[in-house]
Amino acid sequence: MAAQVGDRIIVESQKVGRAAREGEILEIIDASYGTRYRVRWDDGQESTIRPAVGSARTTPPAERHQVEAPGPEAGPTRRKGAGRTRKGS
Repeated sequence: MAAQVGDRIIVESQKVGRAAREGEILEIIDASYGTRYRVRWDDGQESTIRPAVGSARTTPPAERHQVEAPGPEAGPTRRKGAGRTRKGS
């Protein structure tokens, strides 16, 4: 999945009859074990995900040509090897 910051991501539900979850990719995090995405979901929450093969798809935003590049105050949008792990997992 070749996604870019600003693309829309759609994650299919694992349960029948449940709607897919949609959001905007805020950051792409490359690591030796795969690519993760920081996403702002349509309900306003943010999370970092690493979707399994075939569980998600991306679409470009409708107004990609109108999106301006973030200024230096926005910080990096792509990181290499973010070695953070969750405790208790």
